[in-house]
Amino acid sequence: MHFEHLIEINDRDNSLSVQLTHAQLWAGLVRRATDPQHFMPQLDAAHILSRSEQGLRRELHFGSLVVRDEVRFESRQAVHYLTEASEQHGGGSLTMRIESPDGESLFVRFTYDTPLPDDSGDSGEAVKVASYVKAAYREADIDTIRLIRELVEDQKLESGDLH
Repeated sequence: MHFEHLIEINDRDNSLSVQLTHAQLWAGLVRRATDPQHFMPQLDAAHILSRSEQGLRRELHFGSLVVRDEVRFESRQAVHYLTEASEQHGGGSLTMRIESPDGESLFVRFTYDTPLPDDSGDSGEAVKVASYVKAAYREADIDTIRLIRELVEDQKLESGDLH
């Protein structure tokens, strides 16, 4: 299944909303990779297996489900998650890319590719599953941006979060 959507970061019509800079948004996306428990409350444990300037390898524990992934950082523009397939998990990928079409506005494009069947098939069940998964991804992504905004408001993003 391929799924992609955009989230607008700064709403210029809402003066009550904290306006994020590109650097703050990037630091938040990096923080999501390095501190996944802050962004995924269902996560029981997370272990960074290796780390470099280009990314990291992680092991995530959701109860008895263990997921291993590789996270790659691309020039303060994108974070790529490549999840290994295993007996417990089908694998897949997620890319979070910062876009600024006019140089001022900020968006994050979330792109998922998973082995789940697309919702374009004949199976009514496949359509239901794909629709449910897409809605869950969208809600998780909205929550990610909300949590980044909270970290910025609480001044809890540090320059060390910038890769």
